[in-house]
Amino acid sequence: MSSNQNSPDNYIDTGGPVGGHLDVSGLAFDYEGVTILSGVDLSIARGEFVGLVGPSGCGKSTLLNLIAGVLSPAAGQIRVSGVSESSSRLGQVSHMQQKDLLLPWRTVASNGQLGLEVQGAEPRETATKIYHLARSFGISDVLDSMPWQLSGGMRQRASLLRAVLPDNRVLLLDEPFGALDAITRGSLQQWLLNVLDRSDKAVLLVTHDVEEAILLSDRVLVMAPNPGRVVAEIKVALRGPRNSEACTSAEFVELKKQILKLLSYEQALA
Repeated sequence: MSSNQNSPDNYIDTGGPVGGHLDVSGLAFDYEGVTILSGVDLSIARGEFVGLVGPSGCGKSTLLNLIAGVLSPAAGQIRVSGVSESSSRLGQVSHMQQKDLLLPWRTVASNGQLGLEVQGAEPRETATKIYHLARSFGISDVLDSMPWQLSGGMRQRASLLRAVLPDNRVLLLDEPFGALDAITRGSLQQWLLNVLDRSDKAVLLVTHDVEEAILLSDRVLVMAPNPGRVVAEIKVALRGPRNSEACTSAEFVELKKQILKLLSYEQALA
């Protein structure tokens, strides 16, 4: 926690409780002699949705890659349901990136079953799971289509289907709607809320869109650069439904002002 008297209001220490679905403690990462992340701590409970915002280059995507096991930390621990061994943790984390990364030679259904294939699921069981989940995702009628035949929004739904199907305990979302137009993005944000409302996954969303972070999250974590670290937590407790109208409420606007003030403050210090 900063002790600078000029720091913004509600500048909250994020020491937070340990024992969630996902726990990260003392995480550090270096690249070519440069410290990218240092002392990152966060905890996400079962069924909780947490947004992560921060200036470009502060290490948000690097943090997700570390949690997903794509990169190895220089220090610290990553635990999923108390398990820290990377070989055991990898099978419990799903990672959806901004680019859908659908394999162009596979159909939507075939792309969706990749995670289940890795887990060794039976083909018949896989087909049944894909169909039932695709119905709730609104893409059951395009399961036999190729990725190039889909709109950007439908491709993102297919990509999320692939991430959710293995039923992993942690879901990482890296700017999943960043490349979409405003209307499509708003529609998919609402759809995502409905899909994950029935889930007990721990969800961590990286986004540059502060409004998106507030709309979707139970808490918003703010990162600072040089080195990247989590410096503040804003709890989101909006009254009423989470929809486009909520974005104009006084409490939503106040939360946005707080987060933007924190981001501006940290950027000025960088």
